Amino acid sequence: MKRSPILGYQALWHLVKADFLTRVRRTSFLVTLAFAVFLGYQTFAGHIVMQLDDYRGVYNSAWVGALMGLVTSSFLTLVGFYIVKGSILRDETTRVGQILAATPMSKTFYTVAKSLGNSAVLAAMVLVMAVAALCMQLIRAEDRTLHLWALLSPLLLYALPSMAFVAAVAVLFETLPVLRSGLGNVVWFFLWMGLLIGGVAPAMAHRGTPGNAAYFHDFTGLPTMMYQMRTPLLQVDPTFHDSFSLSIGSQPPRHRFLWTGVQWNAIQVAARLIWFAWALAAALLASIFFHRFDPARERLIRDRAASVERPPVEELSAAKELARADPWSARLTPLPPSSLKNRFGSLVAAELRLMLKGRQWWWYAVAGGLFIGCLAAPLDASRGGVILAAWIWPILLWSQMGSREARYATGSLVFSSPHALQRQLPAAWIAGVIVTLATGGGLGIRLLLARDLHGLVGFLIAVCFIPSLALALGVWSGSSKFFEALYTVWWYTGAAHHVRGLDYTGTVAASSTPGMYLVLTVALLASCWMRRRTQLAYA
Repeated sequence: MKRSPILGYQALWHLVKADFLTRVRRTSFLVTLAFAVFLGYQTFAGHIVMQLDDYRGVYNSAWVGALMGLVTSSFLTLVGFYIVKGSILRDETTRVGQILAATPMSKTFYTVAKSLGNSAVLAAMVLVMAVAALCMQLIRAEDRTLHLWALLSPLLLYALPSMAFVAAVAVLFETLPVLRSGLGNVVWFFLWMGLLIGGVAPAMAHRGTPGNAAYFHDFTGLPTMMYQMRTPLLQVDPTFHDSFSLSIGSQPPRHRFLWTGVQWNAIQVAARLIWFAWALAAALLASIFFHRFDPARERLIRDRAASVERPPVEELSAAKELARADPWSARLTPLPPSSLKNRFGSLVAAELRLMLKGRQWWWYAVAGGLFIGCLAAPLDASRGGVILAAWIWPILLWSQMGSREARYATGSLVFSSPHALQRQLPAAWIAGVIVTLATGGGLGIRLLLARDLHGLVGFLIAVCFIPSLALALGVWSGSSKFFEALYTVWWYTGAAHHVRGLDYTGTVAASSTPGMYLVLTVALLASCWMRRRTQLAYA
């Protein structure tokens, strides 16, 4: 008997609704909306600027809508991925997936429903930005005449399709064995950069009148906006040089011009709607790799994990025979007095082994090569480029810090041990420092030999700052995802481009601010201490 399509749509609706309601009841959803409000405020305050040469548009419905739409499709698409990724993992850990697997639900049905659920969460962020756009136009008061289509069309046709694509890609990443872990969080940042560059590159090749194909490469809508704004600006200033930017913290432009909004045509609308099609394609592709919570697959994984630490069969048999012969032999042996002493070094070694567990030989080979590269390369190349590779390589090791107890539900065991606050937390931090030195320590030796005191101080502070950031984010969030996302963005925007104030490596004098990062390191460690003390109190 064939199932009615209406019943299928109802099941899809209820599954998406349940997934959305589960999200909105979590604290992370409130943090998500708070971030969207913060981004809207930054735009309103003029800290996020869209300009063409030294011009910006009058704050009317068209300009405000375009600004909010581009901010959403450019910046919130990056953050939105990290917000929605993890829905399949949550079903797996809460055992909801096993219940769903017992139903007639197909893999395609599930991945499409998860993509729609992710899209609903991200659409809530778009809604917040739409409200912020309305408030911005009324409060800035440069032009209070309200044109709803000009105000909302960039959010509907630029932001929503981009968000839908991100929502589906998050589901696809979760179904791929390699990308479902922390590596996927790092890969997404570079994929997002590729999407941005892939849209801008055709625009740079078609200055003036773009080809229709350029619209279909446009992920954010930024180049399309540039084409639309170029014509009215040339009427005001014929010397316009096709310079267009959407930046954070730049100086506001001095001149204004009037722009009345996007002149939509069928090709441009189709180019935006195609991203919904790409989102559907990503959701369907995810269904191919989705294991549908197969118990046999999970049992195989558990058996493999257990076989690593399982004692030999002979030892198990001998232990059982001894227990039958003398039941009292199963009693625990008292710990010797020496074991009660503070073996802090052993605790650090244990934390280090936990961080490195599961790494293959090639990981160590690359880490060793990066250490040697920092040591052997010319000093300028070492602190300008090699150290960047050295301090992105262990990101998945650092991200474990502080969150391992929450991930494996060992918090009650760790927190009930003697002197957990005074021993375990510093041991975890020192293990992170050792990993940082093991990959980039060659640069520290070079700076010491070159007697570059300023660079060496900045280097040592960076060695302390990176694990402090990882530990603080792990302790407070209970997840590795926050650090993986934040550190990757920070590494690219600050360290890779040596932006003063954001370059935490501290080895390039022009961009180094070691004093600020020393204070930040102390503050992060203090926050770890307070948070862990609270966790111990309620353990």
